[in-house]
Amino acid sequence: MKSVFVRNGVLLLVTLGLGLFRANASAGPAEVRWNELATLLVGHHVSIPLAGGVVVEGETLSVRDESLMLDIWKTSDSSRYPKGQAPIPRASITEVRIMEQRGSGGRILGTIVGAIVGMVAGGEIAAHGANSEAAGITIFTASAVACTVAGYYAGRSSDRHSTWLRIAPQSAGSDLPARGVGRLAEAPSGDPR
Repeated sequence: MKSVFVRNGVLLLVTLGLGLFRANASAGPAEVRWNELATLLVGHHVSIPLAGGVVVEGETLSVRDESLMLDIWKTSDSSRYPKGQAPIPRASITEVRIMEQRGSGGRILGTIVGAIVGMVAGGEIAAHGANSEAAGITIFTASAVACTVAGYYAGRSSDRHSTWLRIAPQSAGSDLPARGVGRLAEAPSGDPR
């Protein structure tokens, strides 16, 4: 009876822990025009894939007519894009990923669920698998610590959110917002939308 109760409790805690992982079902990147980027990017942490497989990551400082000024923290090609402030040419940017961390709820919940799962699993393993008291204490402690750390990192990943933006091709004379971002386009008169 006791082992059925413990097994069901472990399954319940594992199931609760699975709720930490978000399902990402998005419609794809939003399409924006270059002149809309300043309001969306300045001051945010971004990752930009460039031509040739280079990826730069950092804080957006400004968006100019022909470049995006970035304080580069991380780069996959330090010879072409070294760390520090550098302009990224407009022609080489087709997509931008905005990354932000929201709240601490995932880290808190992940740590708590991880600790509980680790203690229950460690206690169960130590009670039924350890031949000595020292081995039981070691198994219990290692399991509790490992699950707590794993829960923290799982929760941390759920606190991080990213948004992909695709840069719309430059068209002559068009100042209207692109699809997916910005204000809604007004319906022409007589159209019952």
